Amino acid sequence: MNFSKLQSGDQVAVISPSAGLPGLFPWVQELGLQRMREVFNLKPVEYATTRQLGASLPARAQDVLRAFADPANKAVFASIGGSDQIRLLKHLDPDVLRANPKPFFGFSDNTHLHLYLWNLGIPSYYGGAVMTQFAMQGQMHAYTIASLQHALFTAGEVEVRAAPFYTDEALPWADPAMLHQERKQVANEGWYWDGEADAAGILWGGCIESLLLQVAAEKYLPPALALRDSVLYLETSESMPPAWVVEYLLTGLGERGWLAGVQAVLVGRPKAWDFAHPLPVAEQAAYRQQQRAAVVLAVRRYNTRVPIVQNMDFGHTDPQLILPSGRPARVLGSEQRVFFTY
Repeated sequence: MNFSKLQSGDQVAVISPSAGLPGLFPWVQELGLQRMREVFNLKPVEYATTRQLGASLPARAQDVLRAFADPANKAVFASIGGSDQIRLLKHLDPDVLRANPKPFFGFSDNTHLHLYLWNLGIPSYYGGAVMTQFAMQGQMHAYTIASLQHALFTAGEVEVRAAPFYTDEALPWADPAMLHQERKQVANEGWYWDGEADAAGILWGGCIESLLLQVAAEKYLPPALALRDSVLYLETSESMPPAWVVEYLLTGLGERGWLAGVQAVLVGRPKAWDFAHPLPVAEQAAYRQQQRAAVVLAVRRYNTRVPIVQNMDFGHTDPQLILPSGRPARVLGSEQRVFFTY
């Protein structure tokens, strides 16, 4: 399925299918909406539960359906992630979504809606949440802006490259003054490659913590054959799971027969600092190295040829690379190059 690309001045929906954090930190949400208007010339429209803390699952699901069904909306953006979106899926009407396909943007817990749309044959864009990427403290990162512009306005294949720097240590939202402060930036050591094969496939994946729920629930998973020609993408959240959790998920996918059929594996840079887990710099590096080793170990048990690319710029660190879920990717291990079709 190919969407018409957005045009300057288009209306877009902003919803909260997971947590209603815009109601707790409205100044962050307002900055994100302002950036949508000023940087991208979009017209964001919020829905009934966008700023409602503790909104019911049926009410949130109705906002998802209304956002997609309104022909004035040319795309749908999540305000932020959360932790319970898998429980929302049972309240969705697939016929409404199938009849009104639109680009959806979000990440983390929004993995569940991405994969629900994937099953309906509707591509989406993993990344670009309003309160995180659009409302980045100080200013939006140029790398994020460029990637969002590809997703929103550009058709065709684009080579994606590593960002020159990244930021992992967040600033507190409780103090509105912090929105004007720049985050600490760290030089990016680049992407880590394992395997020299060239591959191509359709992107499928998401946040590992959400994928654990998907695998446990099973009912929303596609058949194994549907993933035979896929490019698997994975990343971990601010919960910072230990390496063995990542290994266990990949082992489960391997035992399902999925890893033997995937064409490539892309892994986002693990978030290694959070307010609840403020690791020192040396421990951050060790945490990331342990996860990279676990990924290679688990994947290679089931697939010795597939190219693995880690430390990519999607997921819970910034700036953020937007992934076109459900659309083609090419991974050239022979040249260490990656291409996405937006």
